[in-house]
Amino acid sequence: MSNVVLNVHNVGKCFATYRTNMLRFLKWFGLPVHPEQEYWAVSDVTFTLQAGQALALIGQNGAGKSTLLKLITGTLRPTTGNIAVNGRVSAILELGLGFNPEFTGRQNVYLAGGLMGLSNRQIEGIIPVIEDFSELREFFDQPLRVYSSGMQARLAFSVTTAVRPDVLIVDEVLSVGDSYFQHKSFDKIRQFKEEGTSILLVSHSMGDVRALCDRVILLDEGKILKDSQPDEVVDYYNALIAEKENARLSVEQKRQKNGWVLTRSGNFEATVKNLVLLDETTQVPLETAKVGQKLVLKLVTAINEDIPRLVLGYMLRDRTGHVVWGTNTWHTRQVIKDLKQGDEIEFSLPFTCTLGPGSYSFSPALTSSDTHFENNYEWVDNALVFDVINADKEYFIGTSWLDAVFQISRR
Repeated sequence: MSNVVLNVHNVGKCFATYRTNMLRFLKWFGLPVHPEQEYWAVSDVTFTLQAGQALALIGQNGAGKSTLLKLITGTLRPTTGNIAVNGRVSAILELGLGFNPEFTGRQNVYLAGGLMGLSNRQIEGIIPVIEDFSELREFFDQPLRVYSSGMQARLAFSVTTAVRPDVLIVDEVLSVGDSYFQHKSFDKIRQFKEEGTSILLVSHSMGDVRALCDRVILLDEGKILKDSQPDEVVDYYNALIAEKENARLSVEQKRQKNGWVLTRSGNFEATVKNLVLLDETTQVPLETAKVGQKLVLKLVTAINEDIPRLVLGYMLRDRTGHVVWGTNTWHTRQVIKDLKQGDEIEFSLPFTCTLGPGSYSFSPALTSSDTHFENNYEWVDNALVFDVINADKEYFIGTSWLDAVFQISRR
């Protein structure tokens, strides 16, 4: 038996405009009427979603993400292709979608539950769960029109997730509201995933995408540009944004033997000639560092063309892609100016390894300011990968080591 819960095959959605409503009406009846203008929001999209898999759709505004979700949930009908869903689907697409602003939160639960195919008895059984999870308290029995956008998001998410679906579809709605409820919601989504629910997520938060998803699809102008593992697609997407801002940029990508993906982009007017992690005392290169060890990160930059300013930035990330630390020489007020072709600049960054055991990477970026959008000379994701072990510290968990010691006194 197949474990595919969603099959999207050659799906496209065209929005057409006609000179008159009569011409549009005639088109509905199959007459050969040609539209004045056509816009394909989604074009030739094909993918499957497996049971228990978490898939993210990412891309810039207008890439077709929300349109694709509406096609999958049946809010829109595809112009071409077909979509097959195996199982019960719950979706959170737009704030207030399916709600009546004059109804109370409780009444809207009955309304939304009915649209989800639940009986009144079933709804009565889950209302305490919804009321508890949403934490709306006295507002639960007040009209929806007095709700803030964050409160509407709480109600929508609580209703949609009151009964575990086979497929959960979530659009950007979770970006609305307070961080507490966002964390609470993502904990719920993780719980559903562990229990076998498939997740289809649209988000601009790459941290959430890396943390939650097994796979990512990058959409661009309605088409699938890349479909692969999160680290590969997210790094490619970041490079693509810079490429669109700087026409001369090129993007290269390859997966290294250690499993990390190296993504390199830029116009290469300045490049990384050498990058090495050293023990501060012995100056010996390291691939494995110890918790608490004094280290130095050294980078040599080759200047390939005359450039007015040079800024070096670093991102330190853990194996999940979470940014542990980052800064650049713009923020530290150490910008180098008026560099000539053939110059070489060495940067040294001494630091204490306050990281927890695990695998980490440094990503250097050579730019002309605090952002890579103006001049991206070279950006290399995961350019230097190293491991950290705990050799002589007390046992602890997490990505950060604190020089914390319990002080205990009997009172």
